[in-house]
Amino acid sequence: MAEILTVAVAVILVTIFLLATFWRNIRCQGELPVGIYTFLAILFTSGLDVGLIMFPLVDYKLFATEAVYAFTNPLALEFGFWCVLGWGFYFLTTFYFCVLEPKLKLFEIPMIKWVNDLVILGTCGFTAYLFFFFLPDYVPGISLPMRIALLGVVILLAAVSSTHIRYVKLLSVASTWLFFALIAGLWFRSGMGLGGLLDTATSLRGFFEHLHRFVTPISDYHQFYLYWWFTWSIMIGQFVSRFVGGIKTWQLLTALLIVPAIPMALWFTVLYYYFNNGIVMNDFWRFAMVFVGVVFVINSLDSLIRLYTRNVGITMDRLGTFSYIAANWLLLAALVWLYQYTPMQIEWFGLVVVGIYAAIYWLVYQRRRLLTTGAASVSASAN
Repeated sequence: MAEILTVAVAVILVTIFLLATFWRNIRCQGELPVGIYTFLAILFTSGLDVGLIMFPLVDYKLFATEAVYAFTNPLALEFGFWCVLGWGFYFLTTFYFCVLEPKLKLFEIPMIKWVNDLVILGTCGFTAYLFFFFLPDYVPGISLPMRIALLGVVILLAAVSSTHIRYVKLLSVASTWLFFALIAGLWFRSGMGLGGLLDTATSLRGFFEHLHRFVTPISDYHQFYLYWWFTWSIMIGQFVSRFVGGIKTWQLLTALLIVPAIPMALWFTVLYYYFNNGIVMNDFWRFAMVFVGVVFVINSLDSLIRLYTRNVGITMDRLGTFSYIAANWLLLAALVWLYQYTPMQIEWFGLVVVGIYAAIYWLVYQRRRLLTTGAASVSASAN
């Protein structure tokens, strides 16, 4: 599986380079364009999930003890696992759904459409399962019935939020501000000051010094991350491409690679200061992290629910509000149960997505004349 991942990532990186070089001035326009700030908020909060909030402190302990990660520091590793490469996947798929899919319509092919929707469902379930699994680490002593009840409420709120796109937009902007408030609060509470922040952030250079190592799986855990990014990549591109407001390819690439990396670098740096200096996080801040994590889960799930219900035609207009919410609640609850009590893993869905990529590349090559004949109109849109 590591070899498959390595080849897939290499092909994607080459494709990104070619797009950024030869199609850099093509304008990318979605069907529901929004302002750049709203677009970035939707992108940031839809493209991430509760793992961003709950993984780092756990990851730092692993990275500091396992020999395979000894080539650099835990902060550089966490940044490398979460930033740049995965967002490059998002750029590729967002570009595809803005520029190529309207002409090629490959995701209207029944087999590709249904397999893609299966991946979206599987990833929805995994996002909710992660929240359920990590709750005891941040709410010590929480009972199983309370975990189940909280998960049920979160899924319910996500299903309700997905009933209208304005809720998705509002929640995206709100969760972005909540995330920045959490970073600021933990930074202030730590007493690290600006000097401590900058000094700790210098550890990030370990990522850039070892950038090539992150292209191939460093370990089984890194392989899990890469497959996880793959599962998100197509559906995030499919969703956020609707909101792209006519920016050029190079601007889209910049927005996806650089803008999300800044708040994530700040977040990882602040948490690394806590870890590196043995600062104990009190209950208030643990609950604050859980609260923001809840908002992130709801924000991720409502975007994905809107996507797969739209794709398969089980919309609120067709089912009615109550049936729509109930059906999605039951479906996601069942998927969490499968992750908890069966061998089902997110890596399976990641491997399926790699297969979808292979099929799309082949079909794009077969239908390249459709792109060639439309090259003049595409070039005109760049001017």
